Parts: sequence; structure tokens; C-alpha cells
Amino acid sequence: MAAILTLLIVLTISILITRIATVMLTHTGLSKETSRFQARSAFTGVGFTTKESERVVSHPLRRKILMSLMLLGNAGIVTAVATLILTFVKNGSGSITVRIVFLILGLMGLLALASSRWVDRHLSSLIDRALTHYTNFEFRDVASLLHLSGEYRISEMQVQPEDWIANKKLEDLELREEGIMVLGIEREDGMYLGTPQKSTEIYPHDTIILYGRASSLESLDKRRDDIQGYIQHRAGMLEQEQISEEEVERDAEAAATKEP
Repeated sequence: MAAILTLLIVLTISILITRIATVMLTHTGLSKETSRFQARSAFTGVGFTTKESERVVSHPLRRKILMSLMLLGNAGIVTAVATLILTFVKNGSGSITVRIVFLILGLMGLLALASSRWVDRHLSSLIDRALTHYTNFEFRDVASLLHLSGEYRISEMQVQPEDWIANKKLEDLELREEGIMVLGIEREDGMYLGTPQKSTEIYPHDTIILYGRASSLESLDKRRDDIQGYIQHRAGMLEQEQISEEEVERDAEAAATKEP
């Protein structure tokens, strides 16, 4: 049983490493889904050749993260395979059937935790705070030039056909009312629009560069073209309206304190 526990611990650490890398890549501007995919690809050594991969390796900070993942992934996979072999060839207490059942239950538990949105949300938040407070890793790249602070950030988002923003003009999306700005659009054929206008339409498979609060960007990335997507859009507009009112009040209070 000791070998099975060791295997489960190795897999748990591997999942945690990829989660940490996902958060770090997200801070460099990649969307959460792209960050997760690239982190898992690098850790397992799969090495998919995609447009996103090219964008990652051309970025020095992202490339550094992926190189570390590759090294850790090689060690983790070798350890996991060796431990799995020991699980069934090493003599010890318990029959092979019991070991298999224990292994399957452990793997199912890890899979449930890895697939849980609640765990992902809280674990990502915890990792984010830990990286901010206990490391000197520099996330800011373009962000430092734009003086980003708080929860505001720049992020890339690849548009899927079922997304709420697909096949709509910017003026119809009213993203500014949610506190989101579209900084640029890269078409599927590689053409880049650096100053998209209100009449610019967003197509499936476009890659858009966004600026806004992290929670708003994540909500937009998950939003689908249905009634629920429209409800989420209205909720985002109301939330941004409240934030704007609070900012005006704080600004007025700050101005009042400066008056003699």
C-alpha cells in the first residue's frame, strides 16, 4: 500500500504544479483555458504545435515557465511509472485485487478534485496570493508599462463559435459598460487590428486582447451565446455601474481631504 500512496502523492504534487503554472501563465496575459492547456502539455511532454504554443515560446517569461515544467514533468513521470511498477511487483500485505481497488479509488478521488470548479477557483485564488506574497517572480511585462494594479489585467481570449461575443459587432456587445476594453484583434489568417472600431465584428477563431478586471474577463471567457449569456452580460453591466459609482465617491472624498 505504501507504493500506491506514494504514487497518489506524486500525482497530487503534479496536479498542484500544473495549477501553479496555470496561474503564472494567466498573469502573463494568456486566457485561463489556454494557460491550463499549455501547462499540461509542457508538463507531460506532449508538445502540441499550435498558434498558442508559438505565442508562448516567443514570450521570454512564458518560455521560462514552460522550461521549468518540462524538467519537473520528466522527473514526475519517471517517478510515477516506477512507483506504479513497484505497486504490483513488490511483495507486501494485501492482494493484488485490493491494491487495484485502492488505486482506482484514489485515482477517482484525484480526478474528482482536479475537475471540481469549486476547488479550481479556491486553489487558484490561494496560489495567486501565495505567489504575490512569498515569491519575487515578476509577472508584469506589458502590464508594468500600463501601470496595471489591483485586479486589473490584460488577457488574451480565443473566440469559439459558441461564445457569446462571436459574430457580433463591438458596439452591440457593450463591453465597455462591463469595464472591458478590446485592445486588439488577431484574425484567424494572422491579420491584426490594433485599433478596432465600434463597427468591427468579432468572428469565431479570432484572438482578442482584452483589458479589465480579472473576474470580468474570466466571466466573458466562459459566456455562451444563450439567454444565460445575456443575463451574465446585464449582471456585469450592473456590477461595473456600482464600481464606477464607488470610484466617483472615493475620488470626491480624496479631493475633499486635499482642500485647505
